[in-house]
Amino acid sequence: MMGTRVRATIDDLYHLRRDGKAEIVNGELVLMSPTGGKPGRAGGKIYASLDQYEQQTKNGYAFPDNVGFLVNLPNRDSFSPDAAFYTGPVVDEDFLKGAPVFAVEVRSKHDFGDRAEQEIAAKIADYFAAGTLVVWDVDVLRKHVVRVYRASDPQNPTVYHPGDAAEAEPALPGWRLAVNELFV
Repeated sequence: MMGTRVRATIDDLYHLRRDGKAEIVNGELVLMSPTGGKPGRAGGKIYASLDQYEQQTKNGYAFPDNVGFLVNLPNRDSFSPDAAFYTGPVVDEDFLKGAPVFAVEVRSKHDFGDRAEQEIAAKIADYFAAGTLVVWDVDVLRKHVVRVYRASDPQNPTVYHPGDAAEAEPALPGWRLAVNELFV
């Protein structure tokens, strides 16, 4: 006898342990493991720079790792990027409604190989389907690059290397971050 799988809900996200991180993908709660030192520092540096941009422009909100963004896609109900910039309302203690305009995914130790590449590509496509304008795919462990994907041309990322200043146009006009900062 086959059992019926129960679809995960937003309420399930709210009831994760305090240190838990997850997204709802294809009706399932997908738990994410904590990140390591280098990826964690890179995400933190990106958030710090985004927070400065928020203070300067007053055109949205910077968010660090483990913040929930609720979306309504056929295969996804939420995102929890490693850093993000959001222009919607922040009205209460609940998860944010809608996708960020800019999302950052910093690769961790296990985010490499064919399967990981497929999962990252699918997640980037989901971000764009939900309304995100720019997604950074940050690799501080292997290739030492920032790939900048844009909703306007999702198949052709701009690749930034150490020595370059990566950007997030058109989501964050004028914002730049030196790629070298991600390796300090």
